Amino acid sequence: MQVAQLADALNISRDTLRYYVRIGLISPNRSQDNGYQQFGAQDVRRMKFVLSARALGFSLDDVKQLLADADKGQSPCPHARDMIDKRLAQMEQRLADMQQLLAQMKAAKAAWSTLPDTPPTGQMICHLIEGVSARKGESA
Repeated sequence: MQVAQLADALNISRDTLRYYVRIGLISPNRSQDNGYQQFGAQDVRRMKFVLSARALGFSLDDVKQLLADADKGQSPCPHARDMIDKRLAQMEQRLADMQQLLAQMKAAKAAWSTLPDTPPTGQMICHLIEGVSARKGESA
């Protein structure tokens, strides 16, 4: 199977597939006839694994580590468990941060609904935005 065939089969771009080859996630053979990359069943399995891991939020470095474990004949599962725990903690923190930002945005929108539009001055560009910073005690 060549680049275009595998990329189409996996519903990814050819550039993505070539990138994964370039960084060593898969290592296709070269055709002796034309020098084209030839992907076999193992390459397909590895690419499906890579795409599944990426869909779960694993970084490319994580994926490399998991594949390295597997290539050594070691179970990558303990690392996968540790990595998913870290990713979950990061995602939960990001979600909490986003929820806090959402609340701040809603409060700003409500506060701004009664304030007039004003032109910029020598002291302020947009009093709505800079007023939020001033109320929070931030200074430029």
